[in-house]
Amino acid sequence: MKANLDKLKHAVGELIVTDDGRKMVLGLLGQIEKGFKTLDFRLERALKDKNTLSTLLSRTSEDLEKSSELVQKMFGRYLSTEVMNSLLDDPSALELGGEKRKVTIMLSDLRGFTALSERLNPEQVVQLLNSYFEVMVDVILQYHGTINEIIGDSLLVIFGAPKEMPDRAKRAIACAIEMQNEMAKVNEQNRGQGLPDLEMGIGLNETEVIVGNIGSSKRSKYAVVGSGVNMTSRIESYTVGGQILISESVRREAGEILRIDAQWDVFPKGAEKQLRVYDVGGIAGGYNLALTSKEQLLITLARQIPIRYTVLEGKDVGVKEQEGSFVRLSKNCAEIMLDQPVSVHTNLKMNLEHVSEKLSVRDFYGKIIKHLAENGSCSVIRFTSIPPEVDAYFQAHLQHPLERGDRQKPPPVFGRGSYPYE
Repeated sequence: MKANLDKLKHAVGELIVTDDGRKMVLGLLGQIEKGFKTLDFRLERALKDKNTLSTLLSRTSEDLEKSSELVQKMFGRYLSTEVMNSLLDDPSALELGGEKRKVTIMLSDLRGFTALSERLNPEQVVQLLNSYFEVMVDVILQYHGTINEIIGDSLLVIFGAPKEMPDRAKRAIACAIEMQNEMAKVNEQNRGQGLPDLEMGIGLNETEVIVGNIGSSKRSKYAVVGSGVNMTSRIESYTVGGQILISESVRREAGEILRIDAQWDVFPKGAEKQLRVYDVGGIAGGYNLALTSKEQLLITLARQIPIRYTVLEGKDVGVKEQEGSFVRLSKNCAEIMLDQPVSVHTNLKMNLEHVSEKLSVRDFYGKIIKHLAENGSCSVIRFTSIPPEVDAYFQAHLQHPLERGDRQKPPPVFGRGSYPYE
């Protein structure tokens, strides 16, 4: 462009015109040249700005992707995947409000964890819980459960919200069975780290609740509200380690594909009538899952183990101590003779008798799971929390049974039955 302007100025200089005319034309050409220089500078600057803008846009896009991944990663740890995805797909879901929905609620809880945590330092407690939740959360997400809350060592999970789930009861039961079976993996990891074994109980209830965003404009959470949530907690409270208890509503919703190992009627606190609960051992259909835990055989002891016991009423310890003794024993159960019979599902706090003072003050806990005599004086108790010192004392007794070959099976559970797998 500059070369052409130079030629044009030379040609004008050769024209036969007056000096004034020549000066005027050359002046105009100079202005044109100056304009072209300005335009060229601006074009060059715009090209640089374009490249800079393109780089900035590229970096911004990368930053947005990283930010999006970070947001999903962060919120994915505090919200369930289902809730997070529903919020990303539909921002209006952030608005406060709720709706009635039929759901299956699961509550899991570690047996005796409070007493266990008192014997460990805080770092070990956190390590124990994190290893446990790492495995359990993976199983729950596999079955598309919505983790509503992590409460201490408990998990509150919803099946059927925020997204509808026609097979929610079956899916929840299959998830519960797999969670129980995965406890073997959790405990294997614990033993490798020098940590104690854990046991978990699970309760399931099918009910109508209110689900939605509850709180204020500044702070809210996706939650489930209704009496059915409390009933799930009551059902779970009757469990022992390795057990899954479901309500009549869950059994009815799941249909005839369950293996029911036992059933009984309970009267939960706050309930207006008795509630029938079912002990689930497996599910057929497309799942074909069964609990892999095996009940250990009770061994008749060469010498009975005398104990003192106190009945636990809810979270409060009864005042009056009674006496009893263990007649048969396994790692997690005992046949117990009681001076004052107590009802099935009663929780007991116990202490050893006729042992050193240091050992006698070590509390251990258990739940009466069945009576072996009509008057309830002879029962089977399932341990829920045993300190290492007491466990070592029991293991020493198991090394010297009445007879080496006298390994009797525990009596059958009343009402025991099963549904054949398809």
